[in-house]
Amino acid sequence: MIEAIVYLLAGLGAFLVGFKILSDNVQKLANQKLKLLFNKVTNNKLVGVGIGAIITMIVQSSSVTTIMVVGFVNAGLLNLVQATAIIMGANIGTTITAQLVALKAFDVTFYAMILAVIGIFGEMFVKNDKAKTIFYLLAGLGLIFIGLDVMASSMSIFKTSPAITAALTSINNPFLLLLIGIILTGIIQSSSAVTTILISMVAAGLTIGSGGNSILFVVLGTNIGTCVSALLSAIGVTSNGKRTALIHLMFNVFGTILIFPFLFFWSGFMDDVLAKMFPLPGMQIAMFHTFFNVVCTLVFLPMSPLFVNLSKKIIREKISVKPASFFDERLLKSPAVALGQLTKETTRMGNLAMQSLKDAIEAFIIQDAIAIERIKHKNSEIEQLEKEITEYLIKVSIDDLGVEEETMVSRLYHALGDFIRIAEISDNVLKYTRTSIDKHLEFSEAVRMDLRVMFGLLEKEFALTSDLFINHRFELLKEIDIIEEQVDNKRNLMIEEHLARLNQGKCSPNNSAVYINFVSNLERVGDHINFVAHSYEKESGEVSIFHD
Repeated sequence: MIEAIVYLLAGLGAFLVGFKILSDNVQKLANQKLKLLFNKVTNNKLVGVGIGAIITMIVQSSSVTTIMVVGFVNAGLLNLVQATAIIMGANIGTTITAQLVALKAFDVTFYAMILAVIGIFGEMFVKNDKAKTIFYLLAGLGLIFIGLDVMASSMSIFKTSPAITAALTSINNPFLLLLIGIILTGIIQSSSAVTTILISMVAAGLTIGSGGNSILFVVLGTNIGTCVSALLSAIGVTSNGKRTALIHLMFNVFGTILIFPFLFFWSGFMDDVLAKMFPLPGMQIAMFHTFFNVVCTLVFLPMSPLFVNLSKKIIREKISVKPASFFDERLLKSPAVALGQLTKETTRMGNLAMQSLKDAIEAFIIQDAIAIERIKHKNSEIEQLEKEITEYLIKVSIDDLGVEEETMVSRLYHALGDFIRIAEISDNVLKYTRTSIDKHLEFSEAVRMDLRVMFGLLEKEFALTSDLFINHRFELLKEIDIIEEQVDNKRNLMIEEHLARLNQGKCSPNNSAVYINFVSNLERVGDHINFVAHSYEKESGEVSIFHD
């Protein structure tokens, strides 16, 4: 009996390791596709269901998808209605795992071993990252079926034990069977693993309860137990993040309430329907798993607003709740998605720096000493945001990234440096304001107009660069370069006109140091914006006619 337990645990371990390898590498291979899928999420519920199902088929885990969704809602990327549709789709997508496991009913172990050998040795001899990922994927798939075969062997040993068979057949209470499914899945935190054990049991001829629908009640319990991972992930998130996890739980609980009486009163459903349609016992469980989730989605999808409203009544908004942030640990499960959001957050930081610079220029123009402390405080917040983005980038970088993701990380690091320089330049402008106030320096209306015109060019350059940075509109590079040259020319012209006014005695020499440094600092802002735009230069294949 000890030998059987060791076989069971070893097989389960091989299955979970293979499952993890398969999930991680399929997700890595499809990272950009995941990002595109989430970007296509709309208020169309069917689209949301489809996206949830597809992503779960890719990552091979409804728990991973749901945890990601909790993170996206917490980050403000999805609303609750969209999240509800995706969660329902994820429940359908996760049934592919049961279908995959049910294939063990066919003799595929030999071919699985070949896959594992090809995957393990193939990874050792290739250097290309994408090829390594594919070989890892094959090795993971092979390990899954090898694990299943080992578990099946353990079940054959258990079958020969009268004590084990008597214990299993003695459990007939549907509520107890449901509870067993919930507890086992809650402990293992994988409905796929529990479903795998159930399929291995029935494939070996072991019977739970008096047969019939008994094992289906355990399957219902696994659907509730799988919510544990999402509930744990909701600790410490925003109210909407908690509501998302609650909606996942409600969907599975209400689905169980819907199907449970059906199985309870039609005790012959397993034999009368499933056994006749699918002669293999493992396939019967897999198809019921699919049937349960598809039916629940069809019934509850039109009622998704009710789920949302109920979750809002149970989890009420707290006044002290922090605003949504892109820095959510759950996004790290999909580096491409996390980097896409970091690109938006980095651009937002650039916007804040530009706004700070604009406020600083206006404070200089009207000689507003009161505004100085407010703008300095804003710059401190920008510096803190830059640190948070950098820390999150480091966490993303720890993962094994592809070439494209590594390029994005490098690009974001450089953009952060350029945007923080803009905030520092606004600090310099504040110093010029303080100096001009203390020394009673006066500037003409023409100078004030020139400063506003120059900043207008910088705003236009930044707007185009933001569009390029987020949407990869490489055709904007030439237009950005043209504006950059206009900024350079404006700086030269303003200094020449200032020197001419000095020679004509229209301007005080005391103004020169402040004014020339001020204008030169603004020209540097244009350089930093241009550097951000040209971080895409190699990728786009564009050759700048101005950028040195």
